[in-house]
Amino acid sequence: MFVGREDELDTLRRQYERRGFKMVVLYGRRRVGKTTLVDHFVQNRRALYFTAQQKSDAINLRAFSQAVYRFFGMPEGAGAFSSWSDALSYVADRASRDETGFVFVFDEFPYAAEACPSLPSALIDHGFSGTNVLMILCGSNEGFMESEVLGVKSPLYGRRTAQIRLKPFDYYDAARMLPGHLTCRERVQYYSAFGGTPYYLAQIDPNASFEGNVTELLFNVSGLLYEGPLMLLRQELREPALYQSVLDAVASGRINPKGIAEAAGVEPNAAGRYLKTLEDLGIVEREVPLGESSGRTRRSKYALADPFFSFWYRFVSPSIGAIEAGAGRAAATSASGPALATYVGTQFERVCLQWLVRQNRQGKLPFLATAFGRWWGTDPRAREEVDIDVMATAKATSSALFGECKWRGSFDETEALRKLEQRASLPGDFRERYYVLFSREPVSQKTRRKAAERDDVRLIDAEGLYEGL
Repeated sequence: MFVGREDELDTLRRQYERRGFKMVVLYGRRRVGKTTLVDHFVQNRRALYFTAQQKSDAINLRAFSQAVYRFFGMPEGAGAFSSWSDALSYVADRASRDETGFVFVFDEFPYAAEACPSLPSALIDHGFSGTNVLMILCGSNEGFMESEVLGVKSPLYGRRTAQIRLKPFDYYDAARMLPGHLTCRERVQYYSAFGGTPYYLAQIDPNASFEGNVTELLFNVSGLLYEGPLMLLRQELREPALYQSVLDAVASGRINPKGIAEAAGVEPNAAGRYLKTLEDLGIVEREVPLGESSGRTRRSKYALADPFFSFWYRFVSPSIGAIEAGAGRAAATSASGPALATYVGTQFERVCLQWLVRQNRQGKLPFLATAFGRWWGTDPRAREEVDIDVMATAKATSSALFGECKWRGSFDETEALRKLEQRASLPGDFRERYYVLFSREPVSQKTRRKAAERDDVRLIDAEGLYEGL
């Protein structure tokens, strides 16, 4: 099932329709849906499609030769080209005589380029500039793609006409892959556990309960997602054990490099390097209060950025011993009850922030926001540390929207709005202020009547988050 990716497909379509040679660099971590996106795009389009493997250069060149023969209708029994240079020259020569053009997909490009370091140069030295080819270079090794394909020292630098870093789905597109019978509350719960990676979402059994899916996929040594994070670390990183320790430390609540280094048992000077690598992979994020300079503030916090990793390190990682001993079903009880509700409440803030981003993209916020995040700091009047769950701001118009996120079944709605308005002056002096109260359940009629009397307050419950789905 193919869902979402409308913007990415539009980028590829526009590139395809341009005359001349085009090169799109498409990258993102494993399982995020790169191949699925390309497969969907090339449907009903002529495409020379090759996927490199983590094998020798000779084997990849042989496989590429066969792909070329099939595409151009040549006998596949012919031997392999003698070099990548010869193979690419042949493709470019045929393309130069083809007015309509075609798509040339080179999937898992880093595998082939690591086995043959001269391959990036060969791609641009063989006459493609005079063709109508759309070349799509794909890769899961994000570090390689950014340094060896997009980096200034790469032979390919400056040759791309577009680049796409494919990321996991947000909460809304993730819900489009979930069973249709789920309630909106259950959709938030599933997103909090499985995140937005298409491969993970595709493993969910529509006939099983949330508890059943979590138990089978995550608390079972045979579960397809049981070793998901560990496999990604092994594939992407040279020191997976150390990164595993760093992630355990972040998941346990350590928020700064010093505390993370101490908990992980790594050198303090090395912690920053590990965290930066995990940031680049989209697994960890460094947050600063919205409006403060990332390079100057000392109030930054590290946290897990991907809901699936957050869930895995919060519930699965501490239970690995029990799971390996065959007690996975019993261990799965840790991911239920109050502990699960508290965890989903923290992820609910992420969902609400993504809702703001979607609304802004559609022009449905009261102003065009240019920054999103959350804020925390000291309230001098109350003399205590406070936070604002979600925010959106526009510096040019001095506008800000402040949001409070409540996953609890019931709470004092009037007090929640009062505190939100009280804290709205702390992040800065904005001329226009707007407020959103996010809740799991619909608020009371009384609160709705009060909000209806104002034009600066919105009330959004779980159903409202998925409006139009």
